[in-house]
Amino acid sequence: MAGLTHEHVRVAVIGAGFGGLGAAVRLRRSGITDFVVLERAEAVGGAWRDNTYPGCACDVPSHLYSFSFAPNPDWPRNFSGQPHIRAYLERVADTFGLRPHLRFGAEVRSLRWDSAAVHWEVETARGSLTADVVVSATGPLADPRIPDIPGLDGFPGAVFHSARWDHTAELRGKRVAMIGTGASAIQIVPAIQREVGRLTLFQRTPPWVLPRMDRRISGLERWLHSRIPATRALRRGVLWGIRELQVGAFTKRPGEMRFVERLAGAHMRRAIKDPARRAALTPDYRIGCKRILLSNDYYPALAQPHVDVVPAGLKEVRGATLVGADGSETEADAIIFGTGFHVTDVPIAHRVTGARGTTLAEEWKGGMEALRGTSPAGFPNFLTIIGPNTGLGNSSMILVIEAQLAYLADYLRQLDTLGGKVALDARPSAVRAYTDMIQERMRRTVWNTGGCDSWYLDNGRNTTLWPGTTSELRKVTRRVDLNEYTVLRPHTGPVKATVSTAGAGRGSR
Repeated sequence: MAGLTHEHVRVAVIGAGFGGLGAAVRLRRSGITDFVVLERAEAVGGAWRDNTYPGCACDVPSHLYSFSFAPNPDWPRNFSGQPHIRAYLERVADTFGLRPHLRFGAEVRSLRWDSAAVHWEVETARGSLTADVVVSATGPLADPRIPDIPGLDGFPGAVFHSARWDHTAELRGKRVAMIGTGASAIQIVPAIQREVGRLTLFQRTPPWVLPRMDRRISGLERWLHSRIPATRALRRGVLWGIRELQVGAFTKRPGEMRFVERLAGAHMRRAIKDPARRAALTPDYRIGCKRILLSNDYYPALAQPHVDVVPAGLKEVRGATLVGADGSETEADAIIFGTGFHVTDVPIAHRVTGARGTTLAEEWKGGMEALRGTSPAGFPNFLTIIGPNTGLGNSSMILVIEAQLAYLADYLRQLDTLGGKVALDARPSAVRAYTDMIQERMRRTVWNTGGCDSWYLDNGRNTTLWPGTTSELRKVTRRVDLNEYTVLRPHTGPVKATVSTAGAGRGSR
């Protein structure tokens, strides 16, 4: 594998998951080949490389969870598993000639803006380089979060996070504790309950769970999608349209979610017959406030006689004894954490130092914010993929990525038009106006009014989700408006833009 042979590149992309590979494809299709993709691991795939736990699969339909420019007619199921999604990303890397640009084992240790040279200084585990533009595509689900539990260091058995599954740990016949009830946990619990001796689920907050409408995609369907692309496009369009129609209930009319709650309640009652366990598994918040989960076998697994539910979080570990926040005690041989990720405190933010000499983490200490979810103020020529307020509660994040890739392409076009050594720095006033618009729209959403405490919130603000449709997001990120940026050049500092911004998208304010 080639090293960091370029002393300077036009664009440095961080991360080789969906966001990073998508950015690389967009660069090549725009005629830009002077770029590298810096990946800390030894393969592409991002979250779909890291998450190898039993039962790992996507909860977005396969034909919507793929790039529009790289359709896959051969998805085997409505909801594909981790191996198929990872294989898809490997094919994207090959099909679009991305391999020469990939730099594995190149974890970014620091990024520092050089105002005099108008470029980024990048230090990685494999050496240093400079770049005119940096695209951070590290993703919000990249770095696992394990809570600080007293006594955990003294636990004698295996301890690991779902995103760092220990395949050497022997679980068969063992007493296993699953900590957390998120999207990973509801896949892990059914997958391992058949082989473990006893399974104890520590549930701080019960999730709402709906049926998973999964099935094998027939050979005839795959043949049609391969030979008649219009059928594939129609399938994707229908899946997209249904989810666009659902957005209003999440963002404007949370009361409409009561009907969905009744469906989820009926789904649980079919499997959970014990009234006490049913009560413990019933959420006390509006559905949609936290991520809605999909599973057909989660509740049946919890109904098994060797599966226990502790309706509280893990408070303390005393040797092999796990103490719940409710005072209960459980003996365990292994602990699996399904406790989420560093989403609002992304580790890369501590490594990025901007034009004011402060880190991105310091600038975001009151909450993440970036112009159009992409450009934070004070960090010239630094763009984020899946940045602040770009997450979705009901659709495919690939749609978000592609919207931001369009913004990236226009950003680079604007730099070319301005000419010479140049950078764009988002104006604080523009970031503030955009953030205020987002937060105003967020006030009515189920995520803010549903009565739950979720990882969507940071310091009381929802800094992670987009309060609208993906169509609206595409409009917001269609064009770069130079009025929202300060133009920077070497030594001279900011200059007035001389390029017309007619037709630039201003979003919905």
